[in-house]
Amino acid sequence: MLCRFASAGRSGSKLIAPLGCLVSRQKHTLPDLPYDYGALEPHITAEIMQLHHSKHHATYVNNLNVAEEKYKEALAKGDVTAQVALQPALKFNGGGHINHTIFWTNLSPNGGGEPKGELMEAIKRDFGSFANFKEKLTAVSVGVQGSGWGWLGYNKEQGRLQIAACANQDPLQGTTGLIPLLGIDVWEHAYYLQYKNVRPDYLKAIWNVINWEDISSRYAACKK
Repeated sequence: MLCRFASAGRSGSKLIAPLGCLVSRQKHTLPDLPYDYGALEPHITAEIMQLHHSKHHATYVNNLNVAEEKYKEALAKGDVTAQVALQPALKFNGGGHINHTIFWTNLSPNGGGEPKGELMEAIKRDFGSFANFKEKLTAVSVGVQGSGWGWLGYNKEQGRLQIAACANQDPLQGTTGLIPLLGIDVWEHAYYLQYKNVRPDYLKAIWNVINWEDISSRYAACKK
């Protein structure tokens, strides 16, 4: 299960340490955005960003802290039934915290365009071209039924990039083993106020604010 998630930065994508460290864990906190709420306009409005960050992500953080506190109590009591019952809350809220911490840094007002260097070469190797990669990740994200995420991840065993979709707030690495590089949130709260039920329009727009510098840094780090 989980001990704690780093509140900000790239380490927020990783589950670390055994459950025993819950006894002395630090509480999770909502990471600051590296830009203003309105910085991604016109592609994503300030209203969406404010609600998404200060309400939705904050709720995952708060509920994760509550779930971990209850889990700590269950551990102290040796109550295995309660520990098992808390697994869904830990997964959902922990995943929500991990996923959004990555998502905010995957976006930038100076984003868009195409990646460069090793990441671009890897995309061409594994998908044929950047255009093919973009089309495939968009299609996977559009095709998520209900709520979830589209991901570009790194398969460390195979040394290759891989596209995947996760339902709800399932964290990519914790459920597939892929190291997350780029996540696209396709929950309705990420776009509905602006794009209504037309998810493809949101996915077309989001490519204009993708932070390839952040994603390239993640790719370089997971290859070490």
